Amino acid sequence: MLTVIFAVFVIGYLAIAFEHPLHINKAASALLIGVLCWTLYALSLDLLLPAEKIPEWFSSKAGGELTEQLKLEYMLEGQLGHALNEIAQILFFLMGAMTIVELVDAHEGFALVTDRIRAQKTVTLLWIVSILTFFLSAVLDNLTTTIVMVSLLRKLVYDRETRRFFVGMVVIAANAGGAWTVIGDVTTTMLWVKHKVGTVEVMVQLFLASATCLVVPLLVLSRTMKGELSEPDVSNSHQRDKKLETWHQGLFLTLGLAGLLSVPIFKAYTHLPPYMGMMMALGVLWMVSEITSRTMDEQTRSSTGVLAVLQRIDMSSILFFLGILLAVGALGAIGLLTDLASLLDRVIPSRALVAVVIGLASAVIDNVPLVAAGIEMYDIPENNFFWMMLAYCAGTGGSCLIIGSAAGVAAMGLEKIDFVWYLKKISPWALLGYLSGVCVYWIQAKLTGAM
Repeated sequence: MLTVIFAVFVIGYLAIAFEHPLHINKAASALLIGVLCWTLYALSLDLLLPAEKIPEWFSSKAGGELTEQLKLEYMLEGQLGHALNEIAQILFFLMGAMTIVELVDAHEGFALVTDRIRAQKTVTLLWIVSILTFFLSAVLDNLTTTIVMVSLLRKLVYDRETRRFFVGMVVIAANAGGAWTVIGDVTTTMLWVKHKVGTVEVMVQLFLASATCLVVPLLVLSRTMKGELSEPDVSNSHQRDKKLETWHQGLFLTLGLAGLLSVPIFKAYTHLPPYMGMMMALGVLWMVSEITSRTMDEQTRSSTGVLAVLQRIDMSSILFFLGILLAVGALGAIGLLTDLASLLDRVIPSRALVAVVIGLASAVIDNVPLVAAGIEMYDIPENNFFWMMLAYCAGTGGSCLIIGSAAGVAAMGLEKIDFVWYLKKISPWALLGYLSGVCVYWIQAKLTGAM
């Protein structure tokens, strides 16, 4: 039965990887394999759940006698219930963050940043856009940052071929920027929620490696990007149907960023789960939105309200995370991930190399389940060298292919970037930046004694 469950997971994973050729949304495949894995496990408890797998505290609470009912209760409460609790925390966190970002965007808060960018030289604009993307992604998520920056580039770079190079750097910068904060990338958020990395520690230890991951390909592409750009007509850069005042934009940009940044502080002082801080930040923005809507006309109010914004949330992504995390949780419950960890430890001489391999694999396979599997595979203390390396590698390795990250997939759809074009023009430099960052973090860890 172990083989059957693993086969279901692999087939489902292939369906996720080939989402576009199959024309089947990856959320559907993820939900299906998530439920199927747990169903097959539940139907095979006699084979897959021996007595030694049930902790003594649970068996003693339930009477101590190993019965079919005891096995079922442990599977439902001790395994599925525990997994669902952790998954729900991640999903609530993501939904809150996505709603806050969409609320700021609905009030055109990001326009205050994008309208102030001026550059005539191609190289200058490339550095400005890349650095801005790097730091925006550290506060927002890499997907949202990519969408915002691609929209900006359409107003600044009119030549499509040149713009594709800019968008390629945006993908690299967004993934690199998201890796060094606990709110910048889903995988780093997962490690933070599961108490594998700390808020300040991940920033201190991964900033230099993440910056290297961006700067190396940026230096290479800067040598090939020549010429000047015509200055855009800023006055017409945003043709708005909404009648929003500047103070509306500034208020929601400030509150949105402050709300996102307050989440780690909230967790540090209250010791409550991160999703609680995110829900509090969303509640504040929601209340402010209700109050400020009284100063708007009916058309603007209907398009900027929270209820309208909620319809723009990408629920298919949320359901994808639910399905894939359920599937990985099932593999962890039956012990497959523990066995895989033992195999990797025997085959690969260094856990740092394991993290590097996981990062490269995330260019082909979605990094969310890879990190979820890594979390279940190893029982290592918080802020260990391996967790930091995993956060960096899983966050930045996806840049090596256009389909390797949410940022890349978004860029591919928005700018119609061809897979082969990205593979030839961007992937080699993304890989160089990724490996350079690995080397920088390894040297830093050696010098600071983190290894």
